[in-house]
Amino acid sequence: MKSQEARVRRKAMLVDITMCVGCGACQAACKMENGLPEEAEEKLSPTAWTALETHGDTYVRRMCQHCEHPTCVSVCPVGAFQKHPEGPVTYDASKCLGCRYCIQACPFGVPRYEWTSRAPRVRKCRFCVDRQARGLPPACVEACPTGATRYGDRDELIAEARARIAAEPGRYVNHVYGVNEVGGTSVLYLSPVPFEQLGFKTDLQTTPLPVLTESVLHTLPGVVTLGGVFLAGVYWITNRRSEVARLERALADAGSRGAATPRREGEEG
Repeated sequence: MKSQEARVRRKAMLVDITMCVGCGACQAACKMENGLPEEAEEKLSPTAWTALETHGDTYVRRMCQHCEHPTCVSVCPVGAFQKHPEGPVTYDASKCLGCRYCIQACPFGVPRYEWTSRAPRVRKCRFCVDRQARGLPPACVEACPTGATRYGDRDELIAEARARIAAEPGRYVNHVYGVNEVGGTSVLYLSPVPFEQLGFKTDLQTTPLPVLTESVLHTLPGVVTLGGVFLAGVYWITNRRSEVARLERALADAGSRGAATPRREGEEG
C-alpha cells in the first residue's frame, strides 16, 4: 500500500515568460491576498513576495521556488519551515529564533528579513497554501490575464512545458527551469532566451542541497553549546566591568566628600 504522501499529487506552477506582458496583476493579487502594501516592487522584499523584473522587453516573475527538497527546512534548527506534501514551503514565525540560516542557505536568495521591525520575521511566498487547501489555485495564477502562469499537477505541467518546446522550438530555449535544479522545484519556467540572460542561476547542481547540509547540522549542538559559553563569558565580563566602574565611582565620591569636610578645632593636620 502506498503511503499517504506517495498518494498526494504534488502541485506546481508553470510560468511561461514568453506570455508575460508585465501587467503586474500577479503581484497585486499576491499583495491583496496576504495583506501587504499595494505599492508595486521590482525586487523581493518583506512586503513583496512576488516581484516583477524587467529585462529589456522581457518580464520575469520572482518568488519562492518551493523546492522539492528545501534547504531552508533542513537548516532551520527549530522547525520554523515546513514542506507540505502538496508542494508549498511555509514558515511559522512563532517558532523562529531569528538565526537567518534559511536566508544564507536558500540557493535562490529568496527569503527576506524584516530588519527594521521590533519583532522581525522572515517573509516569503506561501504558495497560497490556504487557498490550495480549499481547492483553489494561488491568487497570482487566478489573476493572470494572459495565462502566462499555470497551476496544476507538477508532472502534468512538466509534460505540458516539454510539449510546448517541441511544438515551437524557435520560441523557447530547450530547457524547463526547475525540473532538476537543486533536486527540483514547484515553480517551473519556460523562456525565450537563455535563463542566465534573465538573472537565473544556471550553475546549480541537481542533487538536493539538504543531502549536503545534513552533515553540517550534526555539528550544530556543539556549536550552540560553545556559543552559549562564549555569550555567558561576554555577559560576565561586561557585568564585571560595570561593577568595577561602579565601585571606582563610589570610592571617588567618598574621597571627594572627605576632602571637602572642614577640620574641627584642635585636630592635627
